[in-house]
This record gives sequence, structure tokens and C-alpha cells, in this order.
Amino acid sequence: MNIRSLTRGDGVLIGAAVVLFIASFLGISGCDGPEAICDQIENPNSWEASPLGWGSFFLGIAGAALVVFSRSLPEQRKVAGLELGQVGATFTIASAWTLLMWVFESNNAGAGLILGVIAALVLAGAAVAGPMVPALKAPLVGAPKPQTPQPYGMQPGQPGPQGVPGGYGYPGAQHPQYGGPQDPSQGAGQPFGAQAAAPQPQAAQQPEPQAQAPQAQPAAGFEPFWFAVPVARPLYAEDGSQAPIAELAPGTWYLAVEQRGATLVAQTQDGRRGVLQDTTGIQRG
Repeated sequence: MNIRSLTRGDGVLIGAAVVLFIASFLGISGCDGPEAICDQIENPNSWEASPLGWGSFFLGIAGAALVVFSRSLPEQRKVAGLELGQVGATFTIASAWTLLMWVFESNNAGAGLILGVIAALVLAGAAVAGPMVPALKAPLVGAPKPQTPQPYGMQPGQPGPQGVPGGYGYPGAQHPQYGGPQDPSQGAGQPFGAQAAAPQPQAAQQPEPQAQAPQAQPAAGFEPFWFAVPVARPLYAEDGSQAPIAELAPGTWYLAVEQRGATLVAQTQDGRRGVLQDTTGIQRG
């Protein structure tokens, strides 16, 4: 039996049946006299009183088993025109009724009878109300939550700056590419490593060296974000010179701290800042 197919009503049935089974081994009569006298009086359990054990306790346990078993079947089986679940529910009602009569007719009911009638009443209630009450029809064990795939380079629990759920290697949620195509077939919003585009020559991806030009003004309303490059790209100095100060490697997340026109000012892991001139195809994190 698959435990994930059980409902909360089945759990109540199983628990009440276990309590009923335990109660069947307890004494069925009490004693109000002195302890010395009560110790000399034999106090039988329900199995020693055969009609009670087999006619009440066993009937309730068997009924619970039939109800749980019937609900786990893909197709209901019938006995004498009745479904197994209906037969089991009838058994639990008969068990609760007979145990209730034993308690009423007993001069001094013991722990076995009292605990047994409580368990039998719960058993009968769960058997009848289980298919009708939404709270009892809910799954006993919830379905497992799918694990969120970790993007390339992410380390679980890696700390990051305030407001960012992780440091380098942890991009957070997926977003469309910055400066790249938005078509999902082009890899937009996918972690690095899922893109099938082959790296192109370095010379074809970075602009031709030019003479120093006036720096672009920072974009208004810019908010820093994490990004990764699809291939290795140079990071140039902020003074406009064409001498690379670092190289951004694929699979590592860098922090964009400023936007100047079509370029970005990026910060590396060791704190160095520079201008990324080629922003095509980068992935935001």
C-alpha cells in the first residue's frame, strides 16, 4: 500500500484501531474496594471473555482494516452486493454499539471497556464521515515539493550583500537577458550552461580599440543587479583607457553598479571596478 494514497480519515481509522487493540488487553471490570482486596480479584481482559473480544473488539479492528483496504483499491470489490468499505463501516458501527451496551450493563466498567468504547466510537465516526468531510478526505502525507534547480555556480547558503539572497555564484530569481534577445529559444531567462550557442572569437565580440572618448553619463534610476557573461570578456578601466584591468569569466556572477549608455560598470569579487563595453547576451540574476 502506498502511504501517499492514504487520507486523514484513514489515519484516524488506523489510530483508533490501534487504541482499540491495546484496550482489548486491559481489564474490563473495575474494583472500588480496598487495594488489598482488589489485588486478589481476577480482572480478565476482553479476550478472556470471548463474546466481548471476538464480537466487539475484533469486529471493530476488522472493520477498520476493510475500510482502509477498500480505499486503496483502484476498483471497489463487492461482497454480497456491498462494497468492502460499506461492510467495514458496518462492522465499526456494530463494534461501537456492542461496546456501548457492555459499558451500560457493567456494574463497574474497567479501563479496557472505557478506552475501548471511546476508540470504537471514533472508529465508527471516521468510517462514516471519512468520504464526506473535506478535512478527512485530504491526503495524510502531502506530495513532496520539487527541488528548485540551482543555477550554474550557485553554492547553497552562500551569503551575499544586503538585499541580495546570495553572493557571487547566487543570482536569485531568473530574469530576461540584459541587452540580449527575449525569445526563450535564444536562452533568455535560463541559467548559464543551458545555452547552446558556441563561443565566438574574442576579436569578434569586443569593439575595435578606439581613442579615448568622453565618458557617458550614468543612467538615472539605475538599480544594481547581478549578471553573468556567456563568454570571457574584458573589463576596461573607468578612465576610458583601452587597457583591460580584468577579465569576466563565464559561470561567475558579477555586480553591475552603474550604467553608462550602452556599457555597464561592473565590480569583481576582489572589489575592482571597470567598464564592460560588450553587454550583448549577458544574463541577469
